[in-house]
Amino acid sequence: MSNVYDKAHELKKAIAESEEFSALQSMHEQIEADDIAKKMLENFRNLQLELQQKQMQGIQISEEEAQQAQQQFELVQQHELISKLMEAEQRLSVIIGDINKIITEPLEEIYGNPEGQQ
Repeated sequence: MSNVYDKAHELKKAIAESEEFSALQSMHEQIEADDIAKKMLENFRNLQLELQQKQMQGIQISEEEAQQAQQQFELVQQHELISKLMEAEQRLSVIIGDINKIITEPLEEIYGNPEGQQ
């Protein structure tokens, strides 16, 4: 039987060599080289983090904060580099989600799928 950790390292390498990862890395490098895009994205991510922390602490997000987050999202989506970065992040996220489903199948065989998801 092969070592599970060896397979995990093979999977890490396959992800790092994938087109999706390369595209994400390229977009990230382009944003790092663009001061405006970098600052816009940093501000957006900081706002996201702040709101997530409030939610985790059980603090209700105000309507004003929700509107501010929506406006910030719309603003960053209008920037071509940031929009492309987010698309690349989403594509890689889908792959990682699919991989997660595949590797957790043995657990589902034991425990079932409580949410009924496929």
